[in-house]
Amino acid sequence: MLTSEEGKFLLKLARETIEKFVNNERIEKPPRYPKSLDEKRGIFCTITEDGDLRGCIGLPYPIKPLIDALIDSSQSVCEDPRFESLRGDELNKIKIEVSVLTEPKLITVEKPEQYLEKIRIGKDGLIIQSGPYSGLLLPQVASEHNWGVEEFLNYLCLKAGLLPNKWKDPEARIYKFQAQIFRE
Repeated sequence: MLTSEEGKFLLKLARETIEKFVNNERIEKPPRYPKSLDEKRGIFCTITEDGDLRGCIGLPYPIKPLIDALIDSSQSVCEDPRFESLRGDELNKIKIEVSVLTEPKLITVEKPEQYLEKIRIGKDGLIIQSGPYSGLLLPQVASEHNWGVEEFLNYLCLKAGLLPNKWKDPEARIYKFQAQIFRE
């Protein structure tokens, strides 16, 4: 778990990175930062404008140090392909959220119905993999939309470009993770 001070540092760095990226300024890793941010962790950077999603990009797996993953995600979220690129005149309107993830773990079940017992709304984020398709939803998404577990699984499939009930296919693999969330 990160401290609230480390979370504030991540939010400040995310904001600075986004502003520099949008303004075409050089982005560098800060010379001083908490050493806990050298740990490899998954992370997502989310931006909203007037409460509406404006971008959400991240690295779900712990493949690089948290500080580097944050800088990468903060730049990438400015050009989330689902939206127009973030503009300079939007910088004062956006709010930033940083989700630091635990490592995703495969949920093992004998029957797909068992997923309903093994997923906790508001606590677990999900990843589905089925053939070449994959999708991810952060833990807070189900709570924000008041979804139950089955709805969460259905929307996860849709996010991956699959039919809503594909989570019932024995070939589908579902992973869960938790997130520590920091918001501006």
